[in-house]
Amino acid sequence: MKDPYSNKKRFKMLIINYIQHTNLNIMKKFYLSIVLFLLIITGNAQEPILGFTAENAKKEHELEAKFDAQLSAVNLDSAMHRLAAKPHFTGSDYGHQNAEWILKQFKDWGYDAHIESYQILFPYPKTRLLELTGPSTYTAKLGSVPIIGDKYTQQGDLLLPSYNAFSSDGDVEAELVFVNYGVPEDYDQLEKMGISVKGKIVIAKYYGSWRGIKPKLAAEKGAIGCIIYSDPADDGYVQGDIYPKGAFKDENGVQRGSVMDMPLYPGDVLTPGYAATKNAKRLDRKDAKTITKIPVLPISYADAQPFLAALEGPVAPQSWRGGLPITYHIGPGPAKVHLRLEFDWQLKPIYNVVAKMKGTEFPDEWVMRGNHHDAWVHGANDPISGLVAMMEEARAVGELAKSGNKPKRSIIYFAWDAEEPGLIGSTEWVEAHQDELKKSGVAYINTDSNGRGFLEAGGSHTLQAMVKQVAEGVQDPQTGVSVIKRSSASNRVNGREGDFKLSALGSGSDYTPFIQHTGVASLNLGFGGEDNGGEYHTIFDTYPMYKRFKDPDFTYGITLAKTAGHIVLRLANADVLPFEFQQWYTTVNGYLEEVMKETSKLREETEKHNKMVTDNDFELAADPTKPFIKPKKEAAVPHLDFSTLENTMTDIKTTIDEFSEKDILNLSNAKKKEVNQKLMAIERSLTNEKGLPRRPWYKHEIYAPGFYTGYGVKTLPGVREAIEQTNWKEAREQISVLTETLNNFNTKLKDILKLM
Repeated sequence: MKDPYSNKKRFKMLIINYIQHTNLNIMKKFYLSIVLFLLIITGNAQEPILGFTAENAKKEHELEAKFDAQLSAVNLDSAMHRLAAKPHFTGSDYGHQNAEWILKQFKDWGYDAHIESYQILFPYPKTRLLELTGPSTYTAKLGSVPIIGDKYTQQGDLLLPSYNAFSSDGDVEAELVFVNYGVPEDYDQLEKMGISVKGKIVIAKYYGSWRGIKPKLAAEKGAIGCIIYSDPADDGYVQGDIYPKGAFKDENGVQRGSVMDMPLYPGDVLTPGYAATKNAKRLDRKDAKTITKIPVLPISYADAQPFLAALEGPVAPQSWRGGLPITYHIGPGPAKVHLRLEFDWQLKPIYNVVAKMKGTEFPDEWVMRGNHHDAWVHGANDPISGLVAMMEEARAVGELAKSGNKPKRSIIYFAWDAEEPGLIGSTEWVEAHQDELKKSGVAYINTDSNGRGFLEAGGSHTLQAMVKQVAEGVQDPQTGVSVIKRSSASNRVNGREGDFKLSALGSGSDYTPFIQHTGVASLNLGFGGEDNGGEYHTIFDTYPMYKRFKDPDFTYGITLAKTAGHIVLRLANADVLPFEFQQWYTTVNGYLEEVMKETSKLREETEKHNKMVTDNDFELAADPTKPFIKPKKEAAVPHLDFSTLENTMTDIKTTIDEFSEKDILNLSNAKKKEVNQKLMAIERSLTNEKGLPRRPWYKHEIYAPGFYTGYGVKTLPGVREAIEQTNWKEAREQISVLTETLNNFNTKLKDILKLM
C-alpha cells in the first residue's frame, strides 16, 4: 500500500519557513505567497486518507466535519449528571436503571438496540473485621467519611462498602509484615534480608502493580492474609491538597477493586471460556481458579497507620517509605493482626447494552465501539466520563444516518456491565459471539475514563498509521495544536521518544477479550495527565468532583468523541480497511530485539554473579551481629537459538515491502471486497488456539497481560515470560510456537498479495 500521507502539508511548511527566514525580494515573496495560497485553497479537505480513494477521502472529510458540528458538551454534562446520580455497581438497582436509560437513548437515535443479560457470580461483603491484637490494640474503621458540600458522598446505605471483590472468605490471625508494593522485586528484597512471610499477614501499598497481584504473590510466598492500603505519598496529601480543597485522597478514602486473578482469565469465575448464560454449566466455587487463595481487604491510610506504627524489625529501605509521619519498619511483628472476611456469593444478572447501525454495503463487517457503564460507587470519572463521550459520538453518528449518511459497514456500540469486578460483561459477550466475531469483526475501539490532558492510545500496531493520521486532524482544545503534536511535545519534555506510537495492550479494560482471546484488532483511547487525583474507586468519584478537577467544561470529552468518532467512521467507510504493516513490523521486530538483548544481559549478569561467588570467600560476615546469607551460584543461562524468529521476520519484511508498493485502491470493487475480508482476519492470524502456557484463555502471541504484572503488558509473552522465569525448555518451545504463528501471519499477507 503506497504512502498514504501527502507531501502537500510538508511543502506548505517549507514555503512558509523559506519566506520567513530567507532574504527575498518583494516579487519572489509575492510569487511564493501565491503558490502557498493555491496550496491552501486546494484544501485540507482533499488531504489523502489511508484506505480511501481521492474522491471518497474528500467525502469522508466533509462527513467528519458534519459529525464534529453535531457534538455538544452540554449533552455530556447532562448525561453524566443522570448516570452518576447514584451508586451503580454490579447488580445494583441503579445499574439496571442506567442500562435501560442508555438503551432508550440508542433507540431514540435510530439504532437497533437491545440488552443482553448474563448470570454471573458476584460477592457482596457481609463481614469485614480488621484489628490489631498486639502489642497494642486498634480496630480499623473501614469506612469513608462523607464530605460536606458533596451530597453524593452522603448517600449512606446506597454506598457500597469498601472491599476487594473475589477475595476468599477467611478468619486468620498472625504477625504482620510490610511488603512495600507487594510485587516480585519486593519479595526478592525481603529474601535478601532473610525475611519470610510464610504464615504471616502482609500489608502492601496500592500502586506499583495491579492490586490482584499483591494477594496472588503473597499467597504463593506462604502468607495467610493480605491488607492493601493507600499511602499518602502516592495519591494523598503528599501529592496535593485533599478533597474537597483539592483532588487527592483524604485520610479515610479507600480504593475498592477486584482481586480476581485476571492474568489467568477474566470474566465470570464459574464459566471460564464460555458464556455465563442462565443455564450454563458452572464450576463449583471451590474450583474457581481466579478467586484469591487468601482473604484480602483494602483500607485507608488513617486505618493503616496504627498497624504500620506497631511494626518493628528492620527499617524499610528508602524506596519503600511512604508519606505517613512514622518510621516504616518491615517486621515481622511484633504487631499481630486479626482479619475476618465473609461474603455473600450470589448469582446476579448483568446488563450489556448493544446498539447496531446496519451498514449499507457491508452489513456483515462490524466496527465495534465500547465503554462500560458499571462503577464501584458513582463513577463520574471511571467510567462515566468515557461513556458520555461515546454516547455523544453515537448520537452524532445517528444524526448523520438520519440525514442520509449511513455507514458502509455496520457500527455496533456497547455499554458494558460488570467491567469493574473483572471485565465480565464484555468477556461473556465475546465468549457468546466468538464464531460471529471471527467472521465479522473488523476492529474494536475501547474507552474508559477520560479527563484533561494528553492523548493516550494503545492497540494493535496494524492500526497505528490510521490512528496517527486521525490524531493529526483533531485539535487540542487547550493549546490549539493537534492532539498528536501536544502528546509528542509532552513525550519529549518528559524524556520519552517524541514520535507517536501506540502502546501495547496488556489488560485493565474491555478490549481484552476482543484482542487477546479472539484476535480482533483493538484500540484503547483516552485523554489524561492533567486530571490527577485520589478519587479512583472511592466514594469521592462524584459529579461535582469531576466538574471541579477533571474536565470542567467537558472539552476533552468532546475531543475524545471526535478522535474515537473519526476512527470509527474511517473504519466503517474505508474503501480498503486502513491496516498498515510497515509500522507493525518496526514495532514487533523491536520486541524481538528487546527479548534477545534481555537474554544476553541475563546471561552476562549470571556469569558475573557466579564468578563473584567463586572468587570470594563469604564465610565471614562483615558484621557478625547482623543476619547474613551466603550468596549462591545461579543456574547458567543456556544459548537460545532465535535464528528461526529472525529469519521469519526478515521474510515478513520482504512481504510487507512488496505489499506497501501495491496500489490497492485501484483494484476492482470485487477484489477490494476480497482484500477486506482477508485484512479483517489478519490480526487473528497472530493468535494460537492452544493459548499461552498455563493460561490458555490468552491466545494472542504478540500482546498479553503479564502473569505477575496484572494490567501491565508482556510483548511476545510466551517467549519473554519463559525467559524471565528461567524456564529454558519452555522458552525453546515458545520460540517455535511464535515462529509458526508469525509464519502464518506472513502466509496471510502473501494471500492478499496474490489478489493484486
